[in-house]
Amino acid sequence: MAGATTDGASWVRLYHPSPAPKARVVCFPHAGGSASFFHPVSSSLRPDIEVLAIQYPGRQDRRGEAPMTDIGELADRVFEALRPQLLREPRPAFFGHSMGATVAFEVAVRMRREGLAPTVLIPSGRRAPSERRSEDVHLRDDAGLVAEIRKLSGTDTRLLDDEEMLSAILPAVRADYRAIERYVGAADAVVDCPVEVFVGDTDEQVTLQEADAWRRHTTGDFAVHVFQGGHFYLTARAAETIERLAATVRAYA
Repeated sequence: MAGATTDGASWVRLYHPSPAPKARVVCFPHAGGSASFFHPVSSSLRPDIEVLAIQYPGRQDRRGEAPMTDIGELADRVFEALRPQLLREPRPAFFGHSMGATVAFEVAVRMRREGLAPTVLIPSGRRAPSERRSEDVHLRDDAGLVAEIRKLSGTDTRLLDDEEMLSAILPAVRADYRAIERYVGAADAVVDCPVEVFVGDTDEQVTLQEADAWRRHTTGDFAVHVFQGGHFYLTARAAETIERLAATVRAYA
């Protein structure tokens, strides 16, 4: 397989371009997820808020590229691919779900080194970088990996029931789990922007205490927004989530 490029067109999807957006937000997918997960968000927020979605290698139209297994390297590539967008106005907010929250944070850390920052970082369904758990999903066999995906209820069951489709998506899923489960965030890493955390009240992947720990990683304002639901509350309560996302992005635009 080919290695991942840093070409912006490969990494960044713009489904609904806006000639004069009032705000912009970059969305980072969860483990096993793809940019298309955010197509409905883009459709709902246009034209006032322009949505850019990140496409990781190893899935969909990037299936010919090897998936990445290190969050730091992934953040490096995303930062370089996003660089032209980060210098444009309006300056973008960052929204990342689950693994995507960690990738978004690490990209923001890289921005800080160059005197840049998103308008606001919105981590969703993910504990703070300094909060560690011992996890081994990436070491399980295919059946165990699929069982974990089913439990989280974030993947269309039709994909999981189709052996051909399953064989196509599992390598990227396993690589993503390996990346996030081996990630060790710096306890003192901070970003120079507000952080507003989204979390489901019954999410087994992150407790409210682990969500609140994000306050240690910002020099700016901090808030936690709790939604009814589990790890994929944002699909079960899509309208409510999109409304809150839009309000948060607009507030800092």
